[in-house]
Amino acid sequence: MKLHELKPAKGSVKNKKRIGRGEGSGHGGTSTRGHKGAQARSGYSRKLGFEGGQMPIQRRLPKFGFKNINRIEYVPVNVAALQALSEKLGVAAIDVELLKKNGIVPKTALVKVLGNGDLTAKLEVKADAFSKSAVAKIEAQGGTATTIE
Repeated sequence: MKLHELKPAKGSVKNKKRIGRGEGSGHGGTSTRGHKGAQARSGYSRKLGFEGGQMPIQRRLPKFGFKNINRIEYVPVNVAALQALSEKLGVAAIDVELLKKNGIVPKTALVKVLGNGDLTAKLEVKADAFSKSAVAKIEAQGGTATTIE
């Protein structure tokens, strides 16, 4: 086989459909656009969510729920994570800056301490919010839970 003998595989190359080039082409007349209507015109573009005149889904389904603009979003940190951090670093005082520095919470986050897990160390914890069970567990070990304003 030589370079001048190479050909594409049979059926892999198709001719481009030349529309609007006369009746003899088979694609003249309406140029494959059908008869009249918006879709036959130049410059037509279908609206987003258009379903051919049927009532679109965003109008068929009811509205529900709402977003509370006064919601305060906290990042949860369990007392088990505080216990692990105090053992790892050997510290007795944990604040939000320490949690951010060790990658436990994002830089701009507000922190809420939750009471999941066991706590054996006496800790001084400063955070933006605490759950009742977290405060109970921290104070049961002789520690303090201080809320930051």
